[in-house]
Amino acid sequence: MSKVFITRKIPEAGAKLLKEKGCEVDISAKDGVLTKEELMFALRGKKYDAVLCLLTDKIDGDVFESAGSQCKIFANFAVGFDNIDLATAKEKGILITNTPGVLTETVAEHTFALVLAIAHRIAESDRFTRNGKYVGWQPMLFLGTDVSRKTLGIVGLGRIGSRVAYHAGKGFEMKILYYDPKPNPAFEKEFGARFVDLETLLKESDFISIHVPLLPETRHLIGENQLKMMKKNAYLINTSRGPIIDEKALVQALKENWIRGAALDVYENEPALAPGLAELDNVILTSHIASATEETRAKMSELAATNIIEALEGRMPPNLVK
Repeated sequence: MSKVFITRKIPEAGAKLLKEKGCEVDISAKDGVLTKEELMFALRGKKYDAVLCLLTDKIDGDVFESAGSQCKIFANFAVGFDNIDLATAKEKGILITNTPGVLTETVAEHTFALVLAIAHRIAESDRFTRNGKYVGWQPMLFLGTDVSRKTLGIVGLGRIGSRVAYHAGKGFEMKILYYDPKPNPAFEKEFGARFVDLETLLKESDFISIHVPLLPETRHLIGENQLKMMKKNAYLINTSRGPIIDEKALVQALKENWIRGAALDVYENEPALAPGLAELDNVILTSHIASATEETRAKMSELAATNIIEALEGRMPPNLVK
């Protein structure tokens, strides 16, 4: 019987699927993120054949060593995998998988919810009303900006970026600019989109949405210089990874009105926020919940389990990270 360790409670669909395949499943009893030491202790000597881990787990050589040579796969419950030392995994012959595709629509929905919320000042007005400050309709109260027919700049045209473009183009008739390592003629034809360099995108877009993975070359892709290139009435939205944006520079940009606002679901030193960020009214802050729907998290759970089952049964997992 194969043994699988799940590092934190997740929707039960995945564990159920593993058990149906005859796996013995252990789930961490801790209500929270395991420290590296706690994870190593949980794995050491248990002879697990697979580990279903989360993006909050830092998986490096020490953790692989604790899991033992019989462990075949670490299945990440996330699209991103910057929490895992891929080079060491390759050296040790350990498979690494992720959960792409199943969360595309949900993250795109959340992204566009942030676009609408920051443009229409939803969070500001909500706080204002809850605090008893609303005394009646006023013609100049919380004037926001229209989204329809504005220009959206998409940084990273993967599955999620493309779906955000779908909502923007089909639903709101927005003009689409995109920056990516390579052009996509089919996408351009469908959405009337324009492939541009990052500087052009920053200078011409009214809304900028980030959808790139966290890599050495994308860390602080948006810093002080890039923020100063943006229009003063532009908005920045990030649902990818926090370190893509220099958060300290963003705080300064928002305080000094280099840009009009920002909406973030991820943070540079998560869960900590850069000093001063939470005090600003021209930013919306959500708690890394872009994929957090019942349906999507259940699908992610099942997909991570499927990756494990395929690996344990001697087949190539469908979502092997290259």
